Amino acid sequence: MKFGGHSVKRIEDDRLLTGQGRYTDDVQLPDMAYGVTLRSPYGHARVASIDTAAAKAMPGVLAIYTAADVAGYGGIPCIVPLSKVQTPHPLLTDVARFVGNGIAFVVADSREAARAAAEAIEVDFDELPAITTIDEAIADGAAEIWPGGNDIFLWEKGDAAAAQAAIDGAAHVTRLRVVQNRVAPTSMEVRAAVGSWDAEGGYTLHAGSQGVAGMRDQLAKHILNVPAEQIRVITGDVGGGFGMKSFVYPEYALVLIAARDLGRPVKWTGDRSDAFQTDTHGRAMVSDAVLALDAKGMITALKVETWSDLGAYQSTFGPAIQTMAGGTIIGGVYRIPAIHNAVHGVITNTAPVDAYRGAGRPESAYIMERLIEAAARQAGLSVDEIRRRNLLRPDELPHANGLGLTFDVGNYPAVLEKAVRQSDWAGFAARKSDAVRRSQRYGRGLCYYVEIAGGGGTQEFADIRVAADGIVEAAVGTQSNGQGHETAYAQVLADQLGIDIDRVRIVQGDTERLDQGHGTGGSRSLVWGGGAIIVAADEMIERGKALAAGDLDAAEIDYAEGLFSARGTNRTISLHELAAKHPQALDGRAKYSIPAPKPAWPNGCHIAEVEVDPATGMVKVARYSLVDDFGTIMNPMLVEGQVHGGIAQGLGQALIENIVYGDGAQLLTGSFMDYGIPRADDMPRVEFDTLGTPNPNNPLGAKGCGEAGTIGAMPSIINAIIDALDGTQLEMPATPEKVWRLCRELEASRAA
Repeated sequence: MKFGGHSVKRIEDDRLLTGQGRYTDDVQLPDMAYGVTLRSPYGHARVASIDTAAAKAMPGVLAIYTAADVAGYGGIPCIVPLSKVQTPHPLLTDVARFVGNGIAFVVADSREAARAAAEAIEVDFDELPAITTIDEAIADGAAEIWPGGNDIFLWEKGDAAAAQAAIDGAAHVTRLRVVQNRVAPTSMEVRAAVGSWDAEGGYTLHAGSQGVAGMRDQLAKHILNVPAEQIRVITGDVGGGFGMKSFVYPEYALVLIAARDLGRPVKWTGDRSDAFQTDTHGRAMVSDAVLALDAKGMITALKVETWSDLGAYQSTFGPAIQTMAGGTIIGGVYRIPAIHNAVHGVITNTAPVDAYRGAGRPESAYIMERLIEAAARQAGLSVDEIRRRNLLRPDELPHANGLGLTFDVGNYPAVLEKAVRQSDWAGFAARKSDAVRRSQRYGRGLCYYVEIAGGGGTQEFADIRVAADGIVEAAVGTQSNGQGHETAYAQVLADQLGIDIDRVRIVQGDTERLDQGHGTGGSRSLVWGGGAIIVAADEMIERGKALAAGDLDAAEIDYAEGLFSARGTNRTISLHELAAKHPQALDGRAKYSIPAPKPAWPNGCHIAEVEVDPATGMVKVARYSLVDDFGTIMNPMLVEGQVHGGIAQGLGQALIENIVYGDGAQLLTGSFMDYGIPRADDMPRVEFDTLGTPNPNNPLGAKGCGEAGTIGAMPSIINAIIDALDGTQLEMPATPEKVWRLCRELEASRAA
């Protein structure tokens, strides 16, 4: 195997662990000013009047912008609209539609002066009816947040009539209402932006992102209305993204507008309160799901209707998450003859909802895996056996799922069996008996997931050159948010060129160096970025052969291990020597393109065991094991780390995390005092293994791994808790109070 299997230590860690990382807030420019956003304290209110005179007169204040001042600029775009209802998201607004909506932007000589001035702005609001929940939004007579109603689209896939007919004639029908809680991404690094301007070079924006080319294009086309060439976007190190940092936010444009007006750089750094209020949230949906089985426990139909909370505005990709991204994969890799999925997009007076680690795939897997375990109990089958009967076999692939997708390769039954063995399935009974002796409840939950990965465009780019120090440098169009891309890409480049990994360098995050690329998201980076690096390396080798033919006076040139050689002779020249002799002649930009790209299908089986204390409601994930199919794995250590991180986020949603809005759409969980995230001691030891079927559609054989842990963790942990509660259904998060009440009810019913 040329690629894969080597757990190379992360190249970037020496820089990051010694304090040499450069995040957006680390950027310091001469004569820099500072911006602060004044936010609406109301969930829905019209600005009746705004008086900035006193604030403008305060020491150090340079400018104050209101909605009227930026009305000539565009707003935050929704690039996949599914509705004719318009929800334009301005940079600043005079009608606030969620708590945190920006009302004014203050720029001053210091952050403290800007904050003081923001507090001095006098705003009179006329409060409007605020809608917090999906049920409120779709109720008869509900106030309209935007003209046209709050249920703004209905997206459907599959055959509704066939699914209903199969349900009507089924031996077993399982129905569940599944609620998926709203969560906040809570990246370690909060958002920040630094804008500057000069008449010759145009705008420069420093911001944490998941891809600079897309951010530049959105700013140019939708907001600033200038040619893309007039904007440079730079992203340095990024402390977590999870989908949320894919998007343009108002402050990114506001610092550029202010920098041009003032003739000096402007920095905005959000705090955690800004993040909870305005970073895009995730999940937030309710589904009515029906699964039908025949007398042998074989699935005959799946029918799901979902109401997806989009928040107050349709975010950049928001309408696509539960529809095109997640809605087409509901049902997983089970054999389902009749399937139908319908998704309503609903507007509420809350923060916009968009992609969050998995972006629709965790939600779909959660619905299906909750259903199938409930159906197993109803049909009298074990949870492993029902999956064993219904998982697609290798000889049934490729398989069209009835929702527009075709699964190509995989061995799902083999992955299931390996996972069952690894979990010590047979030893569960003894572990449960031990827990019962200690007055604890004990349960086991399983999830078999599949996800769509490797999407996002039909091409990716890599710009390769030999630097002055002799290092082969490749710029890529994706963006690491902490995943270890520098290391994985360096492995690919070093392997393809046959040189030591310390002779290569990966560059990312600057549109001046590479202004093309679809960024990071959907576990696409290695699939597409790796492919682009392979093409770039091959093209460099071909250019080198042409140059070496002249230098070595030979008609045929071979290349291996960093050395060009004249065939049949002992005449050679190294890649480094050739580059020094012909400066820039080896450099070039490569495009990896697939006219009709096919998604990759990472899949796997996750098994969780939980111990529940009936006296307190506390849930401990006692055991967690998994077997994943990621295709060919480049760096097992990086992959395992990605899975661990994904499990932590899935566990967080399952047990702890929950964004809550109260009366008047007030955010009640706007700090870490109110919003819980998992700690190290909440995590179990993870027994990690793989059983890969290489992806036939890219040269690395990779499928993607970044979202798998989250997808597998949510349903397996909740299914385990339901098992511990004797099949009693509950919804995320399974907080101690909620679990304690259910335990009390079970004890009361048993006593009766």
